[in-house]
Amino acid sequence: MPKQGRAKPPKKASRTARKKGPGKTAKNARKGSSGKESALLLVGTMKGAFVLRSDKSRRKWKIEGPHFRGEAVYALLHDTRAGRGRTFAATNSMHWGPTLRTSDDNGASWSEPGPQTVKFPAESGRALAQIWQIAPGRKAEPNVFYCGVEPAALFESRDGGETWEPNKGLLNHEHQPKWQPGGGGLCLHTIVLDPNDSRRMAIAMSTGGVYRSDDGGKSWRARNTGVRAQFMPEEHRYPEFGQCVHKVVHHPSRPERLFLQNHWGLYRSDDWGDTWQDIANGVPSDFGFAMQMHPHDPDTVYIVPIEADMFRATPEAKLRVYRTRNAGASWHPLTKGLPQSDAYENVLRDALSADSFDSAGIYFGTRSGKLFASRDEGDSWEELADGLPPIVCVKAAIAGAA
Repeated sequence: MPKQGRAKPPKKASRTARKKGPGKTAKNARKGSSGKESALLLVGTMKGAFVLRSDKSRRKWKIEGPHFRGEAVYALLHDTRAGRGRTFAATNSMHWGPTLRTSDDNGASWSEPGPQTVKFPAESGRALAQIWQIAPGRKAEPNVFYCGVEPAALFESRDGGETWEPNKGLLNHEHQPKWQPGGGGLCLHTIVLDPNDSRRMAIAMSTGGVYRSDDGGKSWRARNTGVRAQFMPEEHRYPEFGQCVHKVVHHPSRPERLFLQNHWGLYRSDDWGDTWQDIANGVPSDFGFAMQMHPHDPDTVYIVPIEADMFRATPEAKLRVYRTRNAGASWHPLTKGLPQSDAYENVLRDALSADSFDSAGIYFGTRSGKLFASRDEGDSWEELADGLPPIVCVKAAIAGAA
């Protein structure tokens, strides 16, 4: 990517956005949603959210923000089902606590904060600490959304995100009292739906592991056979549940194949999580957080290895994204354009994303506030921004997509 493709610094871009005013920005966004596709990159940080926009070439980016100044934004989603083009942001403020905010103009303006809509029943004795994931339902159910939260629970909306109800099968699970928080809390961070079977879905949490439902969420069974809990004594290293799973991904064309990044461990399942096999073949470390599926190829996955749980930085201080094109049989580093010395970086579980253009764009952000992008599926990289607050979430989307 040429240097002129770099986004403007956040402060300058924010002033530009204000000068144009919400009316003109919203008008342009509506034009994009009427059929003209454009690239949209949503970046959640510990101090707010940033929105980056580009045309389909993705050579030049405009950055706007921060929205929700001073609030942690751990989850973002741009949903285009039914031609809607609605964006969700999970914010956490000192006044309102964790709340969902929405935008219908691609992030140019947002709904006002208000009382929590995602909340535990009073009789549960639990209080919402964080919204870690927002996931769309299946294409045939455009008004269905899911939220994964802390303390670990799954919420569902069937009215476009207006109201939310907890999944009682998971909320009252017999294992629930034994789940323990990981370093980031007891969080349900991954939601995986079977596009071909409305009764089947899987979730993952730290720490609890992977659970799957085959009856529409009425009941859940742990699915962790073969996944180790490195922090447990040797004789208890492969428990039924209690693993600290960091991320699970799959491709809709082959939904039974799951890829898992663990707190020590890299795995693949070919039977919807019934069994897992180690695929840490040629990686410098099998510890890590981020994992991203290629949008068009069910055999291609991206990860960012981290040296160790006690030293959460890239191995050898080299910032490398690793890619497999053969479902984990081998992994290869992608380094062109990334710093290969003195790069003590960390990339968190939702800070790696991909768009769905023909030549997929891959994006990731670091805890040090750097944002990188590739227009050629990871073969080469460009730094889009530096000096942002710590990045915890990156979500790529196509605005105007049907």
